[in-house]
Amino acid sequence: MELRDIEIFLTLAEELHFGRTAERLRVTPARITQAIKKQERQIGAPLFERANRTVRLTPLGRQLRDDLWPVYTGLQDGMRRAKLAAQGFTAVLRVGMLPINVQDLRPYWDTFRTRHPQWKLQIQHASFVDPFAGLRRGDLDILVCWLPVEEPDLTVGPVLFTEPRVLAVAAEHELTRRGSVSLEMLADFQHANSPASPDYWADGYVPSHTRSGRRIERGPLVRNTEEVLTLASTGELVNLFPAHMRRYWSRPDIAYLPVSDIDALPYALVWRTETENDLIRALARVAADIGTLIA
Repeated sequence: MELRDIEIFLTLAEELHFGRTAERLRVTPARITQAIKKQERQIGAPLFERANRTVRLTPLGRQLRDDLWPVYTGLQDGMRRAKLAAQGFTAVLRVGMLPINVQDLRPYWDTFRTRHPQWKLQIQHASFVDPFAGLRRGDLDILVCWLPVEEPDLTVGPVLFTEPRVLAVAAEHELTRRGSVSLEMLADFQHANSPASPDYWADGYVPSHTRSGRRIERGPLVRNTEEVLTLASTGELVNLFPAHMRRYWSRPDIAYLPVSDIDALPYALVWRTETENDLIRALARVAADIGTLIA
């Protein structure tokens, strides 16, 4: 079994969904199906049960997953350490960003790199769908995400920045006739709905109700920001965003309207408690020393 096929098998064993596996590995669903069928032919028995649009591991599949996982992660770790050593680094800190304002946070990144030149700081995009999965899988060391985070296995570190909210609407939406909007107005329109996110966490971004008790309806399921903006541009929904979206994701078919009566959204460092190490503590110290940036 080739290394790429092992990666496909282990990712499908985790996602239990061919489409999500393909999206995560940036290949086509047909490539996933082809690889799994090849593995099942080589082994001589099914690794997955497929019925009624559900995917489950067979007992043999579970055994193979448990056997392959430590081998695969060991190979990944070995390659990563070799690459780091070749670049003159001793370790890497992987930071996942839910907000897109990487440039605004340069004071943190530059200070970390100055203080710790022996460590590599790697910043990457993180998905708001199942947001803490990257930490729990070990793909990320730290996540920059909005609060509150109330997960028993996660530690919430210093707040990096707080930012006002804006409402993304179609450029010709009726609300664009106003200079700003209120939280109460949000109940008149659908908002995006994200799968596999804790309800309390999603409500921290888009409240479930207005202050008068009117429900703010969730509409179509979305998996990334591009889908949200596409639906907003057609008038199918409106959606709250942090204010930096106006600078980082400007589009001619989208207007961003200030929201006058909603609290600023705080973003903090979050990590798995049991994986806390010197690198994580070092970035947390940098954030504490610099303090919270206010947009």
